[in-house]
Amino acid sequence: MKLTINKVLAREVLDSRGFPTVEVEVFASTSSGKTPDSSADSIHEFRGQAIVPSGASTGEGEALELRDQDKARYLGKGVLKAVENVRTKIAPSIVGRSFNSFAALDEVLLDLDGTENKTELGANAILPVSMAFARALANSQAKPLYQLIAETFGSQGQTLPVPLMNILNGGKHADNGLAIQEFMIVPVGFKKFSESLRAGAEVFHHLKKVLNERGLATGVGDEGGFAPHFSGEKPHEQAMQSILTAIKLAGYQAGRDIYLALDCAASEFYQGEAYQFEGKRLNSSEMVQLYSQWVETYPIISIEDGLAEHDWKGWAQATTALGGKCQLVGDDLFVTNPKFLKKGIEQKTANSILIKLNQIGTLSETLSTMKLAKQNNYASIASHRSGESEDTFIAELAVGTDCGQIKTGSASRTDRIAKYNQLIRIQEALGENARFAGMAAFKREQRSVV
Repeated sequence: MKLTINKVLAREVLDSRGFPTVEVEVFASTSSGKTPDSSADSIHEFRGQAIVPSGASTGEGEALELRDQDKARYLGKGVLKAVENVRTKIAPSIVGRSFNSFAALDEVLLDLDGTENKTELGANAILPVSMAFARALANSQAKPLYQLIAETFGSQGQTLPVPLMNILNGGKHADNGLAIQEFMIVPVGFKKFSESLRAGAEVFHHLKKVLNERGLATGVGDEGGFAPHFSGEKPHEQAMQSILTAIKLAGYQAGRDIYLALDCAASEFYQGEAYQFEGKRLNSSEMVQLYSQWVETYPIISIEDGLAEHDWKGWAQATTALGGKCQLVGDDLFVTNPKFLKKGIEQKTANSILIKLNQIGTLSETLSTMKLAKQNNYASIASHRSGESEDTFIAELAVGTDCGQIKTGSASRTDRIAKYNQLIRIQEALGENARFAGMAAFKREQRSVV
């Protein structure tokens, strides 16, 4: 059954950092034919709504996020141009037209923009339309969004993901001197998502106690994790040791119940062909050696963006040294783009990809990238951005694709918790059919591409 778009609304709203982003509502209808007591068709209208996220540390290859650059409004970060593109360019091209899938709509949106990186309309104009229509389509079929995604992707849509929970922030997410952007806990040793989430939240609260006892700050960064300033030598190891202490105090065993994961965002501290790290200039080999030492010392299950996005030689070294020991995730390296992922596959670089809808710009393109990853035995991690909202789309995406992993921030801030709460609802809705990915999502011997 086709869904006819009747109206498209767009507005400038605020994200979790207090900067503007785009929200879109799509109103669409189906016709069920003439009713017995009427000569007129029975019309049913459905609504879909979506808010597009925004990143702080971004890869160069990401689709364009269109900003107004008007310093008199929101420090130049307004999105009125993107909103206007939805209202005056996208809406007139799709209102009155009928689509039987979100892929069909996305094709029209991509043709309308006509550029590789969405530079004509802006990914932040295109994506919320794509997301909102997918929601309206799911509503018209009386099914949850994750089920619609599963049917399109060719998956079962029953796997609740392991949370990679960012509980300690650094890099561009916190002004505390730590180069590494995210220190995460990965609660894999549980039977249900809700139990995994509970364990993560308990560790988060125990970490606050650990930091308090050390006289360290417990304010949180962009993604809800604590942002303390560790003085003295090896501050990054101090951070990991603090988390391990919190895991133990919470009654869990590190390396069995809960592992560690890092998002290094290394492009942010890569300068002059070297990595500026803890007061030293390290080359690629030295960074890989450091990570190797950490993997031997700490229960690290995943390292994201351990090398800079243009340091393909360094990535090759890391994959050779660590690809069989832990998950190596490309974010800035791949930017949810099949072109860059294909290069990684050909060069046997990394073994996992972070999935961010706004890096590529439409839902159908996102799913195509995830299919390519799956076909080549790369893990996919559905991910938020540092600038988030109450929108829970990525929770539906994670379950719908059965990808088994999600990054959506710490156990604080409603913009992060909203995704976790939606996963709890999905777990309840699936009932006995719900599966928790657990350690199976991190079968390292299957993820190695060495």
